[in-house]
Amino acid sequence: MHERFYSQDAIAASLSTLSVDAQKRAAKDAAKKAAKATAAEERAAEKKASSKILIKRVERNKRKYVTAVSGLEAFGLDLKKVSKDFGKKFATGSSVTKMAGGTGEEIVVQGDLSDEIWEMLVEGEGYGVPEDNVDCVEDKKKKSAG
Repeated sequence: MHERFYSQDAIAASLSTLSVDAQKRAAKDAAKKAAKATAAEERAAEKKASSKILIKRVERNKRKYVTAVSGLEAFGLDLKKVSKDFGKKFATGSSVTKMAGGTGEEIVVQGDLSDEIWEMLVEGEGYGVPEDNVDCVEDKKKKSAG
């Protein structure tokens, strides 16, 4: 009986079935992971297609404006790097600030540069943002009671 269970032939037979089962499981797991990765890529592409970049021109004083750009995170752009690029290209102050309500971050650029920023995001500088995903909005700041 000992020889039947522990002989070289019996051990080889049991090991070969084990490795086949392990190979089947590994192939099944690899297929699952590939399906998950494909689904994640599709979700990311769908999110990127549906997200919008909002360029707002906000009035500070009578003739002074700032331009706020929000929604760049969805396109995988580094806000600090883009802010620095805006500051260099337009020779103005540019900073990354948190938006009200804690909904994310936006880039605030001094001056009325909404058209120039739109052109920079859509047409050049390696940002590659689709034209349909960029909106320009004019926003009036409410006067505070003083």
